Amino acid sequence: MKKLLGLITFLAIVIQQSSLELGADALPNDGFVRTKGVQFNLNGYPFYANGFNAYWLMYESADPSQRSKISAALQDASRHGLTVARTWAFSDGGYRPLQSSPGSYNEDMFQGLDFAIAEARSHGIKIILSFANNYDSFGGRKQYVDWARSQGRPVSSEDDFFTDSLVKDFYKNHITAVLNRFNTFTKVHYKDDSTIMAWELMNEPRCPSDPTGRTIQAWITEMAAHVKSLDRNHLLEAGLEGFYGQSSPQSKTLNPPGQFGTDFIANNRIPGIDFATVHSYPDEWFTDASASEQFKMDFLNKWIDAHIQDAQNVLRKPIIVAEFGKSMKKQGYSSAERDIVFNTVYSKIYESAKRGGAAAGGLFWQLLGNGMDNFQDGYGIILNQSSSTVNVIAQQSRKLTLIRKIFARMINVEKWKRARGHGQVRGHHKIKN
Repeated sequence: MKKLLGLITFLAIVIQQSSLELGADALPNDGFVRTKGVQFNLNGYPFYANGFNAYWLMYESADPSQRSKISAALQDASRHGLTVARTWAFSDGGYRPLQSSPGSYNEDMFQGLDFAIAEARSHGIKIILSFANNYDSFGGRKQYVDWARSQGRPVSSEDDFFTDSLVKDFYKNHITAVLNRFNTFTKVHYKDDSTIMAWELMNEPRCPSDPTGRTIQAWITEMAAHVKSLDRNHLLEAGLEGFYGQSSPQSKTLNPPGQFGTDFIANNRIPGIDFATVHSYPDEWFTDASASEQFKMDFLNKWIDAHIQDAQNVLRKPIIVAEFGKSMKKQGYSSAERDIVFNTVYSKIYESAKRGGAAAGGLFWQLLGNGMDNFQDGYGIILNQSSSTVNVIAQQSRKLTLIRKIFARMINVEKWKRARGHGQVRGHHKIKN
């Protein structure tokens, strides 16, 4: 054990003294991301999903005249060491839809998604694709229910999305269409493309009409089985925000106010769900004027800590902080406050990751490119516009790259020792400061 820890310390010194390149190609990024215990694994080495949300990738890429913006934004992301992008594989009905009606697709929009995936691949960035939206933006549950109602189904609520048989068929058919899509740029079907890290069932599913959580539990169970019946290559997650439910009543006190109909523990225990997600928006969840900045930061600390611990000890699966940020549009905003939020989330991920723990990355909301002011919701960050937050993001990339390199060297030393007949180096992998 002492030899192992000595090796870790030595490797840390060597790598820190070397010039670390932040690019995503520091270690080979081709191949499918898997899970191994509570960690992601890529080509036999731990993998960290340090990245960003960019819901607009397909939408912008559908216009060939805008594609240079996508290329530049992804290149900047790669230069800053970011490894994963989360984006939408949906736009249902309405203006510039991907799916204009059930099973009817807009080829220009699909080619936009093709291009975004191909560009991500060229920059060594993995993609998480979400199949549908909980909200009305880009169609959402409401559009699916409206389609079913127009065909005579007795649906009255958006929550019928999770139970009506025709709506579920519409949704399953969309999943099938996305998985079987042949990328016109890479010439690879999506379900065979290792650029895609994972599928997401829905962006932030909620079913407030059933606070027991049974409706969402049954829906995730059914849809996870459907995805896995078509594609065993890719990981799958549910898109959850992390609200606790009846399976862990002691943890429900951590939830913000409201009825959500989800259950972080039960939902993520479902077979086929490979890793957990948590989102954190204290500014959005606590709108009462009496909720001070300190109160919100206390919530953030407890919220992230609890979910990392539960992923580690209860779920025994990796977890990603899949959305977090700080809006510039909030009253009293300061860049220092945004940096504190980012540093808080990143430090908790790093402290877990360096011990081989379940925290496997964070995806800030949201990345923007130059000339994309129409997508600025207050959370947008442009990486080539120098700011203290960009420096925080780059620092996290360096730290996780360092961890990955150290673990890779440890694994290679063990392989060498086994090949030399020295047996396996024993001891739990963790990195000391």
